Amino acid sequence: MPGLRVFDDAALERTLAAAAGSPRRRANLNVHPALDDPIQRMLNVFQPGTYVRPHRHAGARFELFLALAGRAAVFTFDDAGAVAETAAIAPGGAWAVELPGALWHTVVSLAPDTALFEVKPGPFRPLAGDDFAAWAPREGSAEAAALVRRWEEIAGASSTAPRC
Repeated sequence: MPGLRVFDDAALERTLAAAAGSPRRRANLNVHPALDDPIQRMLNVFQPGTYVRPHRHAGARFELFLALAGRAAVFTFDDAGAVAETAAIAPGGAWAVELPGALWHTVVSLAPDTALFEVKPGPFRPLAGDDFAAWAPREGSAEAAALVRRWEEIAGASSTAPRC
């Protein structure tokens, strides 16, 4: 029988360094042992300016984000792309948000070294084309960068939270 698995600051620091060095400005560390695990658990690290194209997880029951460091905003959208709800999360305040399944959403980093722990039902399935919002620009485009800046403004990116 396997023993305890401990995730320490060194693992967080490696993931932070990977995000800082990534052209996408983000990185993740899977905690679940296999992609077919029935519960997906991962550390997601984001730097400001990263673009997570709005998407949904068809058939999923939920998605949970817990803020470990920094500050992030989770946005939900209607089918036309209008912002439906926004929740800022950070340690020491509203520190988690749970989304119902199949809801259009994105995550925006509002502070350097933002670390979120994510839990959702598995197994892992790569997002298909229709899981990405048709109204959302493709990653890497000038339109995507402008949209991130708009979301940062909406969420009040001027406020930051310390790492825990």
